Amino acid sequence: MTRRHTHRPTRADDLLTELGRLTAQALERAELQQARVELAEALQHELLPTALPALPGLRTAARYAPARHGLDIGGDWYDGFWLPDGSLGFSIGDVQGHDVEAAAFMGQVRIGLRAVAAASADPGVVLSRANDLLVSMDSGLFATCSYLRFDPATGELTSARAGHTPAVWATADGRSGIAVDDGGLPLGILPGETYPVTRRRLPTAGALVLLTDGVVEGPSFPVEAGLAEVARVTGARVTAAAGYGGTDPGELAAEVIRVADLTGHTDDAAVLVLCHEPQPADPWPDPRPAARR
Repeated sequence: MTRRHTHRPTRADDLLTELGRLTAQALERAELQQARVELAEALQHELLPTALPALPGLRTAARYAPARHGLDIGGDWYDGFWLPDGSLGFSIGDVQGHDVEAAAFMGQVRIGLRAVAAASADPGVVLSRANDLLVSMDSGLFATCSYLRFDPATGELTSARAGHTPAVWATADGRSGIAVDDGGLPLGILPGETYPVTRRRLPTAGALVLLTDGVVEGPSFPVEAGLAEVARVTGARVTAAAGYGGTDPGELAAEVIRVADLTGHTDDAAVLVLCHEPQPADPWPDPRPAARR
C-alpha cells in the first residue's frame, strides 16, 4: 500500500497569514508615502508667492510643474519681492532632495534670501551671506540658486548664480541665447564662498527666462538640448510679439514649462519670466515744471 504525503492545513494557513501581514505593511508604507507627498505639495504650495511684483517696463510671471513620480517634490522655488530702496529682487532655485524636509528647507532659503537682500544691493553679497547662514544651520542640505536685482532708477539688472541652471534670453530684434555667467558653489556647502556679479542694461525689448533643471533635463534630453529648446521657444515668442504690445510673460512662461514634457522630466520644474521694455533716459521724470524745481 502506497502512503500519500499530504501538507498540513496549518502550513497553508500560516502562509496566508504571513501574506496578509506583509500586504498590510505594504499598504501602510504606501499610505505613509502618499501622506508625505501630499504634505510636501501643500507645504510647497503655501511657500510659493501668490503674486510677483512688476514695474512700468518690467512684467513678470512664473509657472511651476510638480514632479511625476514618488516623493520627487518639494525642492524648487521662485520668488519676487520689493526691496527697501524701491528695487525688485527675484530668486529661483532648487533644493537637494525631494521630500518634506526639502520643502521646509526651501522655505528657509527663500526667506533667508529676502532677509539678506534687504540689507545689500549687491547680489554677490546677498548669496554669500545666505550661504554662510545656511552653512551655520548644519542641515545637511544644499540649494542651487540664481538671484537678480532690478533697479528701475538706472534700468540695470544685476545677478549672481550659485551652481544654478543658466538663464535664457531673447530680444525683439531676433537675437537669443544662453546666459552662461560665472558663478559659485551651491548654497550651504562651504562657508566663505564668493559669487561673481553680472551687470546688464536692458536697451532692447525682450525677455529673460530663469528656470530649474527639471525644465531642461530628463531621461530624454541632456541639459544642453533642453536649454537650446528653451532658447528657441523664447526667441520665437519674443520675435513674434514684437510690434504687438510686447511679449506676454504668462504666455511665455506657460510655453517654456511645456519643454519639460519633451524631456520626460521626473523632477520639479519651475520657470520665472521677466519681460522688459527699453528704459528711457530718465525712467522716473520729475513732473513739475523746470521753473518750480
